[in-house]
Amino acid sequence: MKTMNDNTADQTLCPVARAETVVGDRWTVLILRELFMRMHRFEEIQAQTGATPQMIAARLKKLEADGLVKRRVYNKRPLRHEYQLTKKGEAFYPVILALRAWGETWCKSPREGRAVNLTHLTCGKPAGLGPACESCGKPLHREDLVAERAPKYQREREARWEAFKANR
Repeated sequence: MKTMNDNTADQTLCPVARAETVVGDRWTVLILRELFMRMHRFEEIQAQTGATPQMIAARLKKLEADGLVKRRVYNKRPLRHEYQLTKKGEAFYPVILALRAWGETWCKSPREGRAVNLTHLTCGKPAGLGPACESCGKPLHREDLVAERAPKYQREREARWEAFKANR
């Protein structure tokens, strides 16, 4: 896990190099994806990312230290936390939208269909891949979107959750 002191990112004005030190690995991006999908508990995040508990714990701790995530107790005995995005974390949403659009366009066959379909509440129509609504042209903001998982993707996520519970 990198920090600003581990490389020369703190010695450059390059915002990409600096951002990479915060969110530049697979597990961090997948954890953020899960938080944006309103999965807030450690086990949910672990089940859907496939990362080890140690990886999840380390990334969540770093995201918290970097101000993208805050931890909240939801159970005192045994002590359990859930994780919420901060304002800084919420500001990562356009990056998630861009990764989603790129992945849908370049990493999948069109025959597979979209994993998640977004409806733009502003116009009530399909939002498309962003950053602007394909129906009305207005910029997409998370609070103005309703996400619906495609049935196949929903089954995939449910299967991961069941497999995770079975292996506990």
